[in-house]
Amino acid sequence: MKTIKELANIEGKTVFIRCDFNVPKDEDGNITDDRRIRGALTSIRYCLDRDCKVILASHYERPTPNVYEDKYSLNTVVTRLRTLLKIASNITLAKNVIGEDTKALASALKSGEVLVLENLRYEIGETENDEKFAKELASMVDIYVNDAFGACHRAHASIDAMARLFDAEHRAAGFLLTKEVNFFDKTLTNPIRPFVAVIGGSKISGKLEALRELLDKVDKVIIGGGMAFTFLKAQGYEIGNSLVEDELLDEARTVMIKARKKGVKFYLPVDVVVAQDFKEHSIAKYLPAQEIPENWMGLDIGPASSRLFREVLYDAQTILWNGPMGVYEWDRFSKGSLLMSHDIAGSHATTIVGGGDTADVAQKAGDVDEMTFVSTGGGASLNLLEGKALPGIEALKKA
Repeated sequence: MKTIKELANIEGKTVFIRCDFNVPKDEDGNITDDRRIRGALTSIRYCLDRDCKVILASHYERPTPNVYEDKYSLNTVVTRLRTLLKIASNITLAKNVIGEDTKALASALKSGEVLVLENLRYEIGETENDEKFAKELASMVDIYVNDAFGACHRAHASIDAMARLFDAEHRAAGFLLTKEVNFFDKTLTNPIRPFVAVIGGSKISGKLEALRELLDKVDKVIIGGGMAFTFLKAQGYEIGNSLVEDELLDEARTVMIKARKKGVKFYLPVDVVVAQDFKEHSIAKYLPAQEIPENWMGLDIGPASSRLFREVLYDAQTILWNGPMGVYEWDRFSKGSLLMSHDIAGSHATTIVGGGDTADVAQKAGDVDEMTFVSTGGGASLNLLEGKALPGIEALKKA
């Protein structure tokens, strides 16, 4: 996979950079976390420093194709880009993705100027990986750069079909994408041991493949979040109304048996925070994991589990964390996730944080700067852990 630094004769060319500007916003439409925008700056500045004309493209959430809604516009992203790049007058937002007015703006670009296309998903061809749509995008540029790691697991037109329209001398991975792939590859191929995986989140089904793959690589596994209750029930414990995937109980037992055979230490919560209702202000109490009442549900790990997991992490040299320990969005049930973040950040290990919810927890805990590496892609990083090929990366590799 060629990197942007390996491209020859990039000076003065029109460069398309596929970014991932799918950033979280509050109810008023203000960006609450701009890490994905900041992550793209290195590639953008690299091109601007070489007098390139830069066209940026990204999706944002899931709008209805061909229906413009202001809440899905990249307007706020462009405002933040102007602040971060400090070239306000040189950044323009196109009103659409591939219209004639957009193509006119693209052809009129001067060196050092940036054109941002509107939300790619306004066009139905994006999610359908339509080659005709990809050719429309490609017609505006000389060079293709993919720097959207967070979207590389999706075979969409700007990620897959468009990349294949350029030969190896005119397409490359951006700095952020290269960094993400290299970090995960190095960590999983040759980790410094002990290597501990901390896996959380709501369901085991979304992380079963990753768990199976990790058991061949790690020394210890810590399980938290809603998925822990499937493992607890598989061991015969009463879990009340807690989230469970009954159809995966046998799979959960198989994972635990494989861990035992591999000599991988497997840790589950020993106590939980329970509530009668799935409500933010529901009455909560701490109970041992074996004593969840019939009509109650577990919504976070308890203090004893946090202390146990801290001891498990004590000698770790590499920690991979993917998934919160509970319903972290609600303060009453966020303590387990925040303590896990603090414990990982305070360790002496190389710490890798999966994107998505896990990165949000680290941000909420104020630990992002203490982590070795925080991924910008939740689904993409999970697919890498599962050993799957990512369409965006495969498209950059192939002739």
